[in-house]
Amino acid sequence: MIDTLLQFDTALFFKIHRGLSNPFFDWIMPLLRNRYFWAPLYLFIIIFCVKEFKKKGLLILGILLLTFAIGDFVASRIIKPTVARVRPCNDPKLSSRIIHRVGCGSGKSFPSAHATNHFAIAVYLIGIFYSRWKAILPIGLFWAFIISFAQIYVGVHFPFDTFAGAILGIVIGLSTSTLYKKLQQYL
Repeated sequence: MIDTLLQFDTALFFKIHRGLSNPFFDWIMPLLRNRYFWAPLYLFIIIFCVKEFKKKGLLILGILLLTFAIGDFVASRIIKPTVARVRPCNDPKLSSRIIHRVGCGSGKSFPSAHATNHFAIAVYLIGIFYSRWKAILPIGLFWAFIISFAQIYVGVHFPFDTFAGAILGIVIGLSTSTLYKKLQQYL
């Protein structure tokens, strides 16, 4: 059963990594997974929260940082070392078929910390702002999805890595948005 899932995961990886290969994706996907590319969005979120919500904005940002910290810690420090799955770009059995679009890194693959962190942040923000701005649901989920998809496309994660990261991130985002809702009533 596990072998069948891993074979499916590898086949799906190559359908995305090689099968969807094109010059536009080769240009955009490395950008989408780069944290500096999203710096203007992060700055906007900080300014917006502080300007619009004052004390509650600081609480929103504090729990947003907590959301990121929990996601990164659980994915990178607990699960990755335990599972110890090799990244596709570092797998000797796959190396001849990998297109090196970005540096591979030496870390482990499962789960994707990018997927965990971005789904956690997206779901957290959705949980806070959905009642005021319904469009945050599709925009937030698409944002987290496209970053996760880019991880597969550039060759640093298998699809199951990003799927597991997304599930973990969703659980974390739901938990921290619940925490925010409980704490914000005291401000």
